[in-house]
Amino acid sequence: MTFGTARVLRGVTLDVAPGEIHALIGQNGCGKSTLAKILTGVYTPDTGSGVAVDGEAVQLPLRPAEARARGVAVVHQSLGLVKDATVLENTRLGRLAGSRFLRRIDWKRERAATEAVFERMGRQIPLDARVADLREDERAVVAIARALQDLPADGGLIILDESTRALGREALERFFGLLDGIVAKGTSVLLITHRLEEVIDAADRVTVMRDGQVVVAGRPVEGMNKTALASLMLGRQADDLEHRTAAETIDAPPVVVEGLTGLRVRDIGFSVRPGEVLGLTGLGGSGYDDVPYLLSGVTPAEAGTVTLPSGTTKVRRLTPAKAIAAGMALVPEGREAAGLAMEMTITENLAFPQTCITSGLVAPVKASSERSLAEDWIGRLDVRPPVPQTLLKNMSGGNQQKVLLAKWLATDPTLLVLHEPTQAVDVGARHIIVTAVREAAREGRAVIVAGSDENELALLCDRVLVFSGGAVREELTGDITPERIVGSIYTNGSRNRLRQRAV
Repeated sequence: MTFGTARVLRGVTLDVAPGEIHALIGQNGCGKSTLAKILTGVYTPDTGSGVAVDGEAVQLPLRPAEARARGVAVVHQSLGLVKDATVLENTRLGRLAGSRFLRRIDWKRERAATEAVFERMGRQIPLDARVADLREDERAVVAIARALQDLPADGGLIILDESTRALGREALERFFGLLDGIVAKGTSVLLITHRLEEVIDAADRVTVMRDGQVVVAGRPVEGMNKTALASLMLGRQADDLEHRTAAETIDAPPVVVEGLTGLRVRDIGFSVRPGEVLGLTGLGGSGYDDVPYLLSGVTPAEAGTVTLPSGTTKVRRLTPAKAIAAGMALVPEGREAAGLAMEMTITENLAFPQTCITSGLVAPVKASSERSLAEDWIGRLDVRPPVPQTLLKNMSGGNQQKVLLAKWLATDPTLLVLHEPTQAVDVGARHIIVTAVREAAREGRAVIVAGSDENELALLCDRVLVFSGGAVREELTGDITPERIVGSIYTNGSRNRLRQRAV
């Protein structure tokens, strides 16, 4: 595949066997997304390329109607659902047919078709429920149902393009349980993911891409570990990726939160010392993920105080501007919607907090200062491409996340609050982000990380608070492992394997 004079894919060959989950991994920019867009008809590959499904060649570029006819479907990382529409409407989106003469939709027929696909999956979700009211894993089921209805019962290909990025462990186990039933009947699954735990637990084989080429083709996953996979992706040994250094004690007052109440959180309190990384986690709906937005003034709180070196503030009086002025910075989940201006440059995004939060005086913005700021942080976090005028929309997800983190580290906050800071980034970017967060703590900042990924929390945190019913149920200290975190979150006290491979 060539864009202009740049060849982004070179001689890529990939086969996905019937009834297998085949993982496709690689760093951001390696060509995974380009390959997925060829398989879904977004891009037309160079002359000489070919794709076959169930043994029959398909014409390229692959058009949506032909993709459905040949049994090729994709579930994107955003799931592609209309949240204000019903389950029925979302499942049949793009397939609704009018009657022959009146051109009215036959909803009885559409309901029967939707019921049939959910019956095929062995799942029941109220068809008249709004997607916005469903759990994340239920939304994923709806997205799979929409894809599955066009596939033959014992064939076809489903491409999962980072479809599990927002799922916690419990939802992830249900997701792969559903997927296992689909592949057992002969459907092929191409799993594009940054979560190496999914590859180890659920995939049958793995293909690794690097710099637009396949460097490992269809290797069996059984017996591999995350370090081995990371090394294949990076092209070097990655033994240090899972190493966590303990916090260093800093002789300074802690940040103290007392009586915090709002959304699902009820009268909680905790402290975090400068130099420490504190994790917050729990099941979906437990309230841990409300804390970042209450503390930063994004969501109004009902009660509570936060004490920083700048003084004690009532949280219900906080606005984002006041929180920033007090020394707090929030790195939110969902960089595309909540964290970055995608149509603007690296420089403009990094400079926003510097130019928008002032003492009330109007002062000219110095372009040279903005450029110097951008060049400094591009170097610190190895942002690629290292060009300050690059538009965010043209960058990989991992590099966008680096810019988002740099944007707030540049404000030199007293308290850094992050929500899912390494979601949907590759192992190389993850390593850089984790290192930057730990370095921010070592420089004397108090850090809070709210997340659902037990591996990320174990890698980052010195302590972890586990939430249940809007309150802190348990505090984990000492040797914090993914198994300990999962054991505390879930009632069965263990982390189930995502999928049992066939022998």
